[in-house]
Amino acid sequence: MTAALCLALATRPLWASRIDTALWRWYLLGFPVAVLRVRVTWRKLCQTTDLAVSRRPGDLLIGGDTLVKGSALRPVPPSLGPILPTPNGFTARIRLHPGQTPAQVVALADHFAHAWRVHSVRVVSPERGHVVVVATAHDPLSDDSRTLLPASRPRPMTARVGKASSGPWEIDFRQVPHWLIVGATRSGKSNWLAALAVQLAPQKVALVGIDCKGGMELSIVAPRLSALAISRRGAARVLSALLVEAEGRMGQCRQAGARSIWELPDEERPVPVVVLVDEIAELYLTDGTRETKSEAAECSTSLLRLGQLGAALGIHLVLAAQRFGSELGPGATALRAQLGGRVCHRVHDEASAEMVLGDLSPDAVSVAQQISEGEQGVAVTTVGGHWVRARSTLTPPAEARQTAEEHAHRTPTLKLLGHLATEGVEARE
Repeated sequence: MTAALCLALATRPLWASRIDTALWRWYLLGFPVAVLRVRVTWRKLCQTTDLAVSRRPGDLLIGGDTLVKGSALRPVPPSLGPILPTPNGFTARIRLHPGQTPAQVVALADHFAHAWRVHSVRVVSPERGHVVVVATAHDPLSDDSRTLLPASRPRPMTARVGKASSGPWEIDFRQVPHWLIVGATRSGKSNWLAALAVQLAPQKVALVGIDCKGGMELSIVAPRLSALAISRRGAARVLSALLVEAEGRMGQCRQAGARSIWELPDEERPVPVVVLVDEIAELYLTDGTRETKSEAAECSTSLLRLGQLGAALGIHLVLAAQRFGSELGPGATALRAQLGGRVCHRVHDEASAEMVLGDLSPDAVSVAQQISEGEQGVAVTTVGGHWVRARSTLTPPAEARQTAEEHAHRTPTLKLLGHLATEGVEARE
């Protein structure tokens, strides 16, 4: 033992830097204390929140004509199973009493968090009659998590855009082909788009930008864009060209007997396309004139068709907006149904959060409304069928521009977009 200790001390400079001190501190000190706190408070917590029930009826008939009512002196709480550690918290499995539902436990998440002195608690139900409480000990999205992530070698069509409460925040277009990003001004939407573009820049993918604010947001990554539309007229032309591209890819897959471009041989597979749209609502708003109505209708139809067809053809939509509701018309509502990936930054009203996350979970809507103005980049998003809090990697414009310039030589030329170097469209030729 002494020899091993001396060897460890002598070689400390070699291994100390590789060990996450905070992680080991949690496993050795924080987690045992948390387990003790959960075990000690469990019965009292269940009694005060009405999760504990009596195994006997609350009334008793005496003498055949006297009914005595009361409450059990020692009600029984739901069975608390093993408590298992995670890198930043723990999980606990609970077996519910007959008649209890997961919704009752979900409503008590804040009670658990305060009683156990943890950052947050999430409740999931993996099977009937049981729930799993997932506790996060410390906020994983604190300011120190906004530093740039270390370089990694992502899988094709996958981008690590930040950090989620459950680990790295990765966007996998093969799994979720289209995304809707919603948030108020200065909530982090533009930073999220920049982080995505920076992660996709080294990959074999064509990036197409639509920025109807004159290109102010997406121009920082313009060297890596195969085309950039800076007006609605230009956007209509770009989207129309992408539809023609999609039809060509359908024909190619049909001839090869493939159901998607990913079933084609590598040498025949067309390059995937990711369409980045900043302020999607600008494509739907009109001033009442016939011309603007026609442009808006054309953009709406093209986007909807790309949303319906693009997943198998390697054409993916990433749409950012402050709000993208039914007031923009039935085309917007139909398109939103095609966008399986959802990211909700800070919003001004419940309706905006409901629009993005309402079909996912009522709890997700509530959590999104709690994001403060000081939490730029923080969002609620979908991961593996459930919601998590996440924060995008801080990506300054200068860094995004530098990355785009470094990888400009990787920018593919899409034939149908190359001839669109007209008013409102900047295309790579």
